[in-house]
Amino acid sequence: MRPSFTLGIEEEYQTIDPETRDLRSHIETELLSAGKRILKERVKAELHQSVVEVGTGVCKTIQEARADLRELRANIIELAKRNGLRIAAASTHPFADWKTQEIYPDPRYQTIVADMQQVARANLIFGLHVHVGIEDKETLIHIMNAARYFVPHILALSTNSPFWLGLDTGLKSYRCKVFDKFPRTNLPDYFSSYSEYENMVKLLIQTNCIDNAKKIWWDIRPHPNFSTLEFRVMDLPMRLDETMAITALILATVAKLYKLYEANQGFRLYRRMLIMENKWRAARYGIEGKLIDFGKRIEVPFRNLMAEYLELVDDVLDDLGLRQDIQYIPTILERGTGADRQLRVFRQTGDLRKVVDYIIEETEAGVTSSSEASAAVVGQQ
Repeated sequence: MRPSFTLGIEEEYQTIDPETRDLRSHIETELLSAGKRILKERVKAELHQSVVEVGTGVCKTIQEARADLRELRANIIELAKRNGLRIAAASTHPFADWKTQEIYPDPRYQTIVADMQQVARANLIFGLHVHVGIEDKETLIHIMNAARYFVPHILALSTNSPFWLGLDTGLKSYRCKVFDKFPRTNLPDYFSSYSEYENMVKLLIQTNCIDNAKKIWWDIRPHPNFSTLEFRVMDLPMRLDETMAITALILATVAKLYKLYEANQGFRLYRRMLIMENKWRAARYGIEGKLIDFGKRIEVPFRNLMAEYLELVDDVLDDLGLRQDIQYIPTILERGTGADRQLRVFRQTGDLRKVVDYIIEETEAGVTSSSEASAAVVGQQ
């Protein structure tokens, strides 16, 4: 039976002090409690108190997912303003220091910190997770095997974390390197069956490596509690349009791979080591670099590969209503990813506080009625 291809989207936002532009904990405000009253289980705290996470419901279409996420963004932005804060969508803060950030007082997070110590405390990053509903576990694991190839491409499009502790890191996604320090991250290798994956999880639990499968933090994974394939590699984009374009690309990828799987036409599988080479390039250069086409055994500019990628999934777009959202990808390629635009603002102003201001404006663009598209072209130079 064909998968439902339902969608769920989670975004993790920064809570910003509008005076200092630094991160500020929201625990002492009404932001979280008010958010829970209005948004119920669709808002929650994260490891650090300067992070607030929202998650859509189970959405049957991309249009439903966009409406749900737009409402969540708008509500969180408004609640933050009422409590003297601002919301910023980026995967690292340009200059905040993790050493000054408080841990949220929850037993789960306290256990993680006790287990991983400074690795956990320094994990001051913000992500985007997208779930795609695939009910049959055997189908899910085979689609995951094939989808790993596209993880670097998806990361490159989302890159939005060039700064760390006030420094230009030289990477478009420094978040990836921060999260690398956690165990059981990055890409999985492929599995011959779901039972092989399940046996690996059981072994890790049996040997006290983990107490549950949620502590496997791969870039792409079968979700332990839901019948979904979860994509976790992405940086958090600034704009709603960017998140929805990437979500549409993810769903189109899954649908295309299912179409091939159903027709018994396998997508060639590559070892983790090779795909990790492309992930490094995506994190380092974003859309400005080259990825390796392992079939042709050559380097190819990312923009050329993206054109081929979009052509590959084109035949599933209309059936799932994805064309409108995915058409924003050329805009990302033209304007630059969030990382490119942050760097452009910094090079123009030399002021990281101006970069934070820009992120806040872009986070609100197209979401709140009072917001305007900030610097539709930031310098374009």
